[in-house]
Amino acid sequence: MPATTAVKSFGNYINGEWVEEEKVFSSINPADRSDIVGQFQSSSEETAKKALDAARDAFRSWSNTSPSKRAAILTKAADLLDSRSKQIAEEITREVGKPIGASLNEVKRSAETLRYYAIEGVSYTGETFPNDDPNLRVYTVKEPLGVISVITPWNFPLSIPARKIAPALITGNTVVFKPSSDSPLVGFRMAEALHEAGLPKGVLNFVTGSSKAIGDILVTHPAVRGVTFTGSTGAGEQIHRSVSLTTRTQMELGGKNPLIVMEDADLDEAVNLTINGGFGLSGQACTGTSRVIVIKRVKEQFTNRLVQRTKELTVADGFTKGVFMGPLANERQLKNVLDYIKIGKSEGAELLCGGEHLTGTGYDDGYFVNPAVFTNVKPGMRIEQEEIFGPVICLIEAENYEEAVSIANNVEYGLSAAIVTNQVHYIERFLKEAEAGTVKSNRTTTGNLMNAPFGGIKKSSTSTFRESGRVGLEFFTQTKTVYYGH
Repeated sequence: MPATTAVKSFGNYINGEWVEEEKVFSSINPADRSDIVGQFQSSSEETAKKALDAARDAFRSWSNTSPSKRAAILTKAADLLDSRSKQIAEEITREVGKPIGASLNEVKRSAETLRYYAIEGVSYTGETFPNDDPNLRVYTVKEPLGVISVITPWNFPLSIPARKIAPALITGNTVVFKPSSDSPLVGFRMAEALHEAGLPKGVLNFVTGSSKAIGDILVTHPAVRGVTFTGSTGAGEQIHRSVSLTTRTQMELGGKNPLIVMEDADLDEAVNLTINGGFGLSGQACTGTSRVIVIKRVKEQFTNRLVQRTKELTVADGFTKGVFMGPLANERQLKNVLDYIKIGKSEGAELLCGGEHLTGTGYDDGYFVNPAVFTNVKPGMRIEQEEIFGPVICLIEAENYEEAVSIANNVEYGLSAAIVTNQVHYIERFLKEAEAGTVKSNRTTTGNLMNAPFGGIKKSSTSTFRESGRVGLEFFTQTKTVYYGH
């Protein structure tokens, strides 16, 4: 772990200036609660209003700025992130606990996302429509919405903001960005890079603080034309109900993602996919593998291999060499996971390994838990239905493909789903029949390309506008149809 220095205070960024409040809160290292990563502003509603007003006032000028100038700023910000990748990666690991290799990958991915939208944005345009009038030209133009509130979680504290802020800015919108209070420093680094890249004042505004204090104004202020949010389904539903008729929402919410293991699957590969999808990032990914539905004929073999591999995983501080899994992000997450371990046992599921709150040297000051595997999980159990958002895998037995896909679909979420098989007919059926926004064969439920659409169905999303890829620009624009006659 890098050496720490005196605790530093980081300001809000409003109308091109770094400003501070009277009250602050601390960001804590989840692997070592004695390590205070930084102090951040406990913003008031009045401060959030100032940020929104600044974004509204900057909109006209920014929307008239040429796409090439906007793209140049995004590209320069990407270069700044790359040049600071080691520092920012260490800060990600200190702030949210993920292994340093994953943190480095996140910085790289975020810089690539800024560059991707810098390129896509300059070619994003409308259509021209043939008509019978030789003196009439009919076409559409894509116009920015206005002020966008960007509200992001802690599990991907740089890459999720990047995939929301970049398309918002390149299409001419202005932004008020509120990161999670568990990862404000990483959000600060994104705002800092865009500021140093030459973003005009008011175009991006950065505010920290509790959702209780400033969350409502960020979605109900009259200037807000769009809210893009990633987080829990409960919070997303509340935002969706709160906005005005003319305010768009883009919600990426919870998941209870299944992986089906068929009788012909390569079981070692299936175990790898389960481990990486279910325990990577300590199970704290919305697309994480939560349910593994295994055909009865191979369940015992698969289970034995999975338990053996799970027991071999290294759980430690994210800076530890060879670590697979770091701590949970905060005390609330730890309590939630431990509560679900108790719930699973009380429901009659059998805990095969893990689920303990780790203590002792290297663990006492952090939120560490051993990855858990439950078997004899029945459809309808709470641990099978509810999002745990931690390193807990539920093994469910199925007689055949039909029963497996029925179990997979029988939840209120529909974010990601995968199948492990070598049979083409199983793959083709599953890709059609799985009720999820992302479906995969012989891959983990986690991970998505930056140039491909991402989003869920059912209660995993508002099912309106997808994130990522070229279609990720659509949420931030409205279509105007022009009839140009002469």
